[in-house]
Amino acid sequence: MGIEEYWIIDYAALGARKFIGNPKPPTFFVCNLVDGEYQMTTFTGNTPIVSPTFTQFNLSAQQIFNLAL
Repeated sequence: MGIEEYWIIDYAALGARKFIGNPKPPTFFVCNLVDGEYQMTTFTGNTPIVSPTFTQFNLSAQQIFNLAL
């Protein structure tokens, strides 16, 4: 479908261990379409979330999870 970017928000840490390790922290995935395949970038804790689509976005995964509680 050509969707350039999508996000997966795994607040319950249910994602596969191969993507987020063990123990599994709550994680954001930013998935970008590159040459017809999606590349996943993971963000946890206080690391700022980087998005090529939303260049002004300025929050970390932890900041967003704190807002949701």
